[in-house]
Formats: sequence, C-alpha cells, structure tokens
Amino acid sequence: MKILMATMGLDIGGAETHIVELSKELKSEGHDIAIVSNGGVYVPEITAAGIRHYTAPLNRRSGLAMLQGRRLLGEAIRRERPDLVHAHARIPAFLCGALCRRWKVPFVTTAHWVFDTRGALRYLTNWGERTVAVSEDIKAYLIREYGLSAEHITVTINGIDTEKFSPDHTGREVIREFGLDPATPILSYVSRMDEDRALVAGQLIEIAPALDRALPGIQLLIAGGGNVFDRLKARAEDVNARMGRRCVTMTGPRTDINEIVAAGDLFVGVSRAALEAMAAGKAVIVAGNEGYHGLFTPDKLDEARAGNFCCRGLPMSDPDTLLADVTAAFRLPQAEKEALGAYGRQVIFDYYSVRRMAADCLSVYEQVRRRKYRVVMSGYYGFGNAGDDAILDSIQQAIRAASDDVSVTVLSNDPELTRRQYGLDAIPRFRMLRVLRALRQGDVLLSGGGSLLQDTTSTRSLLYYLSVIRCAQWLHKPVMLYANGIGPVRKPANRRRVRQVVERAALVTLRDHASALELKQMGITRPAVVTADPVFHLEPACQARSLELLAASGLPQGQPFVAVSVRDWHDAEAFYPQLAALCDHLRGQHGLEVLFLLMQPDRDRAATAQVRALMEQPAWVLDVPTAPRELMGVLGQARLCLAMRLHTLIFAARMAVPAMGLVYDPKVASYLEELDLPAAGDVEHFDRAEAIRRADALLANYDKVLARLREKSAQLTQAAGENERLLLELLEGTK
Repeated sequence: MKILMATMGLDIGGAETHIVELSKELKSEGHDIAIVSNGGVYVPEITAAGIRHYTAPLNRRSGLAMLQGRRLLGEAIRRERPDLVHAHARIPAFLCGALCRRWKVPFVTTAHWVFDTRGALRYLTNWGERTVAVSEDIKAYLIREYGLSAEHITVTINGIDTEKFSPDHTGREVIREFGLDPATPILSYVSRMDEDRALVAGQLIEIAPALDRALPGIQLLIAGGGNVFDRLKARAEDVNARMGRRCVTMTGPRTDINEIVAAGDLFVGVSRAALEAMAAGKAVIVAGNEGYHGLFTPDKLDEARAGNFCCRGLPMSDPDTLLADVTAAFRLPQAEKEALGAYGRQVIFDYYSVRRMAADCLSVYEQVRRRKYRVVMSGYYGFGNAGDDAILDSIQQAIRAASDDVSVTVLSNDPELTRRQYGLDAIPRFRMLRVLRALRQGDVLLSGGGSLLQDTTSTRSLLYYLSVIRCAQWLHKPVMLYANGIGPVRKPANRRRVRQVVERAALVTLRDHASALELKQMGITRPAVVTADPVFHLEPACQARSLELLAASGLPQGQPFVAVSVRDWHDAEAFYPQLAALCDHLRGQHGLEVLFLLMQPDRDRAATAQVRALMEQPAWVLDVPTAPRELMGVLGQARLCLAMRLHTLIFAARMAVPAMGLVYDPKVASYLEELDLPAAGDVEHFDRAEAIRRADALLANYDKVLARLREKSAQLTQAAGENERLLLELLEGTK
C-alpha cells in the first residue's frame, strides 16, 4: 500500500520515534511511505530510508498555522494519492479528517497520549475510521472520553528495533564527544524537554550533588530538546558550577539515542525511551511526568505493560525516592544488573518487536482500506440466531477466501454485535437513509442467504427484504439472491411482489431444488442456479473447545448423545409431550444422553424447558454464550441430531452427523429431502409411535445412513463454492 503518515514533528520523543520505526519497518516490508510533519532531527534518517517527507506546520493550534497546514497537507494528499492516511496527533488528525472525507481516502489515527478535553478542545479531535492505541489504559480513555467503539480500537505496542538498540553498542563516540569518564558511573536519560515531559529531568539535575556524595564521580547524560530545555540547561550549568565539575551534561536533541543509551550504566526514563534502554540490555528506572514505577524487575511486568511503561495512575516521582533508587541500583552487584538488563531485553523480544507493531497497524489498515468491490449484505443478521449468524460468518469467510478485493457492509439489527463478532462494517437495518447511502456507495446488493422471501413468518418481514432489493434496483445496483431458500409464499399479492423483484435480479442462486420449483410455480422465468447453503463452507470450532462446552453443559463425559434443537411455535402444546417421549426412548433404548442446543436462546429457551420438564429421563442443555462455529463443533461430537431448526440440521449435515427433522415449516421437509434424511414427523400432527419407529430404523441402519450423508455433505460443500465464483463474476461485470 501507499501510506501517508501525518504528525506534528519529528524531533526527539516517544511518539516521534514510534512513527519513525513504524514507517521504516513498513517500508522494509514493501509499502510506499511518505510523512508530513513540521520537520525535526529525524528527517535525515527517514529520507535516507527512502521515505519522502513534506514539511507543514502541523504542530501549532493558531488559526493561520492550521490553515497553512491544511493547504500543505492537502497538496501532499493530492500528490501522493495514498491508499490510506495515518495521523498520529491531534492537529494532524483534525486536519486529515476533512481532507480524507473530501478525497475519499481511508483514514486511521494513533493515540499516543491523552489529551485535554476541556471546552472546544474536545471538538478539535478526529479519530478516523479506526484508531490505534498504544496501551490498554489509553483505549479505556478513548472509550470513556470520546465514546469510541471498543471494536474500532486496536491496542498496539511501542515496537523497538532490537538491532538498533542492542547490547552490542558501546556508546564510545558519545562518551568521547562529551568527554565522559567511562571509569565512573554514567546515568543516561532521554525525553522531550517540554513542560509536560521533563519533570524527572529536572529532578535528576536537582539531586545531582546528593548523587555525587553517594556515588562519587557520577555523570548524568540528559538528552532531548524542547520548550524548557534552555531553563533546564541553565540549572544544570549552575549545579555544575557549584560542584566544581561537569556532573550534568545536556546534549540537546539527538537522533543517535541508541548510542546515548549505550553510554550509560543505568537508564532513567519512561515509555518508549525506557523500552529502548531495555532492548539495549540496561537496568532501567521507569519514571516520568505521569508517575513513578522505580527499578524495573520481573514482578512489575504486568503493571508496567498495562500502562505501556508510562506510569499512569502510579504515585508521582519525587526527588528523595529517585535519589534512593538510583543509588541502590548503582550499588547492585554487577551480575544482578546484567541479569536485569538481560530480562528487560527478553521482554522486548516477547512483547515489543517493531515487526509486531507494524503487523498491528497493517491489520487496522486492512479493515478500512478501499477495496475494488463493495458488497452490501441484507439478511436476518444481528438477532442472535445461530443459523443466520452462521450464514453471515460463512459468507464473509468464503468471500475473503475467494478475493481480497471485496469489502462487506452488513445491514444488521445489532451493528455493534456484528462488528464485534465478525469484524465487518455494519449499519442499522431499519435506518433507511443509511441503508440507501450504503447501497449507493456499494457495487452489489447480496440478499441472503436463508429463507428471506417467504410470508410464513409475516408479510412485514417479506416486504422489508423486497424493499431493500427494490431500493438497490432503483439505484441501478445489481442484486444477487445468494443461496436463498424460497417460500413458502402463500398470499397471491406476495407472490406477485416476489415475482416482480426476482425477475429483475442480476443473479439468483438457491440452496435447494425445492426453492427452484417454488420460483417456477410463481411464474418466474429467469434462470437460477442451485448451489448449497453457505454454511457448508463454515469451519467448526476446534475439538478442545467443543469438549470444553460439552463439559460446561454437565453432559456426562465420553457418553454418546443426541443433540436436540427445539424452538417456540404456535399450537405446540400437544407436540412437546410427544417429543419428550421420543427423547426418553432414545436415552432408555439406545443409551443416548440428551443434550438440548439453543440456536436462538431467547426464542428456544422456554420451549426447551417445557420439553425437559415433560421428560422422565434426565437431559442436559448447553445454555452458555456460543458462536455458530462452536455450536457446529459441539454438534460434530453427537451421534444423532433431532431438530426443528433448519440450520441445526444443516450444521449436522456439515459435520456428517445423521439427523431427523421435526417439520414445522415446508423448508425443513424440503431440505431433509435434499439431504436424503428422514423426518421424525410433522410438528402439528406428530405421531410419537411413528417417530420412534423411524428413529429405530435410522439407528439400525446407522452406518449406511452415515456413508450416504458424508457423500452428500462433500457434494454440498463443493456446490457452496459456486456462490462466491458467481458473485465474483457479477462484481467483475460492474467495473
């Protein structure tokens, strides 16, 4: 990708070094990088790495500077035509937001610190389409102060170049340049010398005479520049004059921070500077403007990582504590200091590699980057129904496997849930202005899968899906009915509506032959392709997770079981006792434990409880939050499936588990025929004796049924792949 970074400046500082290292790593991985900033000491380093730099005053809040910065930033965007803009500070992010909307460029930000949110300052911030936070506490801050969605925030690390910061560096050139004596203790410190960053630098200067009394000849090497540098340098010169020697050396801004760190025997600092010193194998006292952590030791790892080594929330640094800890650290045995240094470097390898940082950012870029094709998906999504959620998961999984050039936007009843579970962009399905905007920006409307075009549930539901399709057709967007189950559509007016819409569809794929027959009987002449339900492409959860869920249900471990799925249905009071008797028979005569699965918990829980209460034998229920893949994995452990819900039967077929259907809807009967599996009976006219006879026959011929099902499942898995092939052909025709 071509990526444009925007930041305030490139002088010494943790955020600045983060940007430099990230840009260099992305460049080394083959991406084309440019940076816009106010300039600084790191500009020669990035240009030497082949990274272009544009100068713009992105570091000041004055109106004139921001207008000039916006103009220059806009010129850089026009010249570079980037695939993505990544802003790293408040002013650049604010300016980038409007420019990226205008130029339709994906836009992400990184939060390196917390901001003043008083008054109008809150509105000077734009967090882009996605946000990267450098620690968990900054993520919490963004959610709390700005209301950002947790699913849109990725926590990354301050990645460190472990070759640049390594024990192999000696710091000899720095020692020679500043006339330091390597035979006496050297303490190094790095930070921006700004009012809000240089607290500990001032404290080190203050305690220099006391340190000299405790550690004769100690030298303080303090690097960094900023708005209080001159004041601190004057204080340092005054201390040196009083001590009669140069104890404190103020270097000003430097780019050879690795050599500054290498020159010291002990490092004091915070955030990225502390991590760089750890990578160099130095013992480190973590201290900064936000708080004081003290000498970094293994027992402090979790707390330090939680705040990204920034000390937020910890007690503030004070000169007496700093003096005591620096003195104690220098007095440690050399072997102990080396062990702390080696441990710190291992922490960097384990948690803070620059490659990991780049990978985190690339994953965010993938979420927002503009793809060649944009698909809008309409279906029964965001209702907590495992079957329809499985359809969504399997479709997006298959699309991603087929092509990296397709982005998906889902019309969902619960967009936050859809984003969280599947990482997909989602909008409210009933906010029609937003739906129209998504359709206008998209290339194709994908309606399905599932049984959307039917009026058994209600005419209102049918009209919703037809309305979305009509909107797409009105906007001249191709419509694909994706692996649909059609019908039943009973009302003549509804049949006319379906016929009018389907005839104008650009592509129709169906999950079974009964749906093709239903379209034909409606008088629809346009061709349709019978493929298979997309769930046949969904991968189940691993066996370990499946066994863990079975244990959570209380099911006796290692026992064969029948998985039962029952849902609420009108006039089912006479059916439930009959089903309970069938379940009792399966346990009493065939030794199958009975495990109820909740495909849509809020709809299935009460019906399940009624059947269990009517049973004479014990039964179990899996009533913990589960994803569709997990339910599929659990079903894969069963010997038999007994289900009302269609997608429980499809899950069973996908996992090659013989099943019997409880027919409450013609779609269940037609799919059982498609799978060559028996029905236990019709819910409204259920015959317990006949159901038991059919169950006994299936179990008596179990091996033959299983062999047929495995063959059929393999055929359907192959057929499901046709959906994506045909979709890609349709998309290619839109360009």
